Amino acid sequence: MAEEVILTKEGKEELEKRLEYLKLVKRAEITERIKTAREFGDLSENAEYDAAKNEQAMIEGEIQEIENKLKYAVIIKDSTAKKGVVSLGSKVDLMDEDTKEAMTYEIVGTTEADVEMGRISNESPVGNALLGRKAGETVSVMVPAGVTTITIKKVY
Repeated sequence: MAEEVILTKEGKEELEKRLEYLKLVKRAEITERIKTAREFGDLSENAEYDAAKNEQAMIEGEIQEIENKLKYAVIIKDSTAKKGVVSLGSKVDLMDEDTKEAMTYEIVGTTEADVEMGRISNESPVGNALLGRKAGETVSVMVPAGVTTITIKKVY
């Protein structure tokens, strides 16, 4: 049995849009590129044809990967989160006690994690350390730079 993929509603919608784009737009584009490359003649020494076939394989692989993620998707429901307790789907205002830097993160599944967008995985060191905690609590977390201390300011 495949492992479940934890997604927000928005994350599932993004995957569905990407899948539709790959199937309807990119497949057609690559099919046209292959057709054009075939017209160049000898396929054994046709770099355009080889490149197009490689891209086709990558696109088909991504389509299969997205379809599998959607097949095993478990959507985070806002109603399942306890008020004030950090859980999947929670947004959390934090204070790094070492650097005095304020941060806001949303706790998501690994598929949607993107630190630059303020989305951290529930399996990351910080995300995992925050789960089940409440505003006002302070946690120590082992990160690549060493141990850091984080205070939870607000959970919403």
